[in-house]
Amino acid sequence: MTLADRVRAAVAAVTDPELRRPIGDLDMVRDIVVDGTAARVGIVLTIVGCPAAQRIEQDVRDAAASVPGIDQVAVDVGVMTPEERRALTEKLREGRPARQMPFGPDSLTRVILVSSGKGGVGKSTVTANLAVALARQGLRVGLVDADVHGFSIPGLLGIAPGTQPTRIDDLMLPPVAHDVKTVSIGMFLRDGEAVVAWRGPMLHRTVQQFLTDVFFGDLDVLLIDMPPGTGDIAISIGQILPHAEVLVVTTPQPAAADVAIRSGLVARQTGQRVIGVIENMAAFALPDGTLLDLFGEGGGAEVARALSADGDEVPMLASIPLSPALRRGGDEGVPVVLGDPDDVAACAIIDVAERIAHRGRGLSGRALPLRLG
Repeated sequence: MTLADRVRAAVAAVTDPELRRPIGDLDMVRDIVVDGTAARVGIVLTIVGCPAAQRIEQDVRDAAASVPGIDQVAVDVGVMTPEERRALTEKLREGRPARQMPFGPDSLTRVILVSSGKGGVGKSTVTANLAVALARQGLRVGLVDADVHGFSIPGLLGIAPGTQPTRIDDLMLPPVAHDVKTVSIGMFLRDGEAVVAWRGPMLHRTVQQFLTDVFFGDLDVLLIDMPPGTGDIAISIGQILPHAEVLVVTTPQPAAADVAIRSGLVARQTGQRVIGVIENMAAFALPDGTLLDLFGEGGGAEVARALSADGDEVPMLASIPLSPALRRGGDEGVPVVLGDPDDVAACAIIDVAERIAHRGRGLSGRALPLRLG
């Protein structure tokens, strides 16, 4: 193997941070010329203004410089032609037609909806942390923020305002935060817009486009942060993804538990299966060891009992105590499972992620492939 061949091999192994595939597999590497100890490397990006351009160029430079015998590296950056982009999108789809929903019953991706009856129970915070914790388990994770009217996932994951999916022709590549591919309506609002005042048809079309037009690639798990209640989006997703599984989030308070039970029952009416209950904002320990239960107790267990009434046992997977670190992580965009993994709330969420990752679909009777790397 010549020195140029070794440089090409090193450069080809660089991973595109959005597509999460080696740039050699994506046909992004061009001419490589080695003159003595100096290498000139040619690459092409998918589009003009690619948001990952600087990172890719630096990674390519570092990869070429890591080859023994290379002391100097110059990188020539170009852009794919329309024909090359079309070939790339066809390769990424792997033969699937454009705008086809890839998460049907035959998909290897496990789809898990995180729902609640009431708003304000910390459902989105739980979803964001669970997604990151699953990614830390080695799973390929996607997250759809379907809470269109109350979207908060971008902020919880630290995605900067104004960040949008990258468009390659008719493909949209979701931003990646903490190894989680994420899409939210908040990424599509124009400057100055802060409110989404849409009704049923627009909500249905938005959710459908998130699931068909956004290219997540191969996923082990797709989490969907549902809006509270049993309205238009819950009905739409029930029609689009009747095979999805459901995690119900509640607080210990009986008033929240009563509504959470209804959200689980509505999911069942569409054929979805409730695989567990997560109780959030549970009692927490004060410095003197006493427990403070601001929101009462027993709500999570009551939801689990009620949803198990027909003989299909629904476990309570976790009781997450109130935690300043959990709140602080959401405000700062650094999920507590990363920023303070020893916190009691983080430990509870990580435990749920481990059960999903390592027991696969044991919670629902099917096996989840664990793909590392």
